[in-house]
Amino acid sequence: MHIINSQIFKQQKHIGIMLLIYLLICSCSKDENEIISAPVDQVFRVPIVVHVLHNGEIIGEGSNLSFERVKRQIEILNEDFRRKAGTRGYNEHPESADAKIEFILAKKDPDGNNINGINRINVNAIVVPDLGYNQNNYAQYIYWNPNNYINIWTTPLPESSECLVLGAATGPETDLPGTELLLIPQEGDSEGILINWMHFGESNIDCKARLGRTLTHEMGHYFGLLHTWGGGDCLKNDYCDDTPSVDKPVYNSAFMGCNGEHVMVNNYMNWSDDDLMNIFTNDQINRMHYVLQYHEGRHDLLSSPALK
Repeated sequence: MHIINSQIFKQQKHIGIMLLIYLLICSCSKDENEIISAPVDQVFRVPIVVHVLHNGEIIGEGSNLSFERVKRQIEILNEDFRRKAGTRGYNEHPESADAKIEFILAKKDPDGNNINGINRINVNAIVVPDLGYNQNNYAQYIYWNPNNYINIWTTPLPESSECLVLGAATGPETDLPGTELLLIPQEGDSEGILINWMHFGESNIDCKARLGRTLTHEMGHYFGLLHTWGGGDCLKNDYCDDTPSVDKPVYNSAFMGCNGEHVMVNNYMNWSDDDLMNIFTNDQINRMHYVLQYHEGRHDLLSSPALK
């Protein structure tokens, strides 16, 4: 039998009570700009299923994207989120870091069958009501449990949409400030990410968005990030103190923000060209980690059976 000295026990109990009180105070005093950081050594791994919606083309032609192109897009996503040296996703900015989020093409479908993470759907073979360009429309073709998969639909839009329609993403509903600025699914809505097939992965199209950064940007929204200008308010824009305050959209041009600082043109949450963007800041990373830890659906992704 293990016996604890009564005096030591009393001391430990006192310490435990004080620690509990401290944690309660800290948890109740979180102001709207304070975000709890994740453990620095933890890497979050999440599964993706890419629903390649196409118009009946053979694999590798038009909207029926090749496996190589899909695979390369996921590589780019990981280069950007992991700030990998020797890639376009690397930077040495003092306010940036490795986001420690990795994306894995799903290894299992909802029935437990082995897959390569790609699900091809010929939209001409299925008749669905036209709900417009949103996730609910494309979820009519296919939709997997969002607690087990990040649903990404590559949308088979006409070539006339090139550089006009890039992508969209739903956001997570949390207690973080600015959540109301995200596209939050309502009851019965689906959630996920839409990417125009022409902007998925690398290509030679004549457009600023041809290097796969559309998905990086939309994945930021999926994990709770706002545009750096947020709702267009200098005081409360993206709720990240290490992105210079700005109250209007940021494209490629450098200009002075609200506090006389140069805007962070290279940030992934701007509308800059793909070949410019390469920064997630520490506060942005902490915000995404908070979502992964405390949003039920996003947290469930970390233990998805699709990862095995």
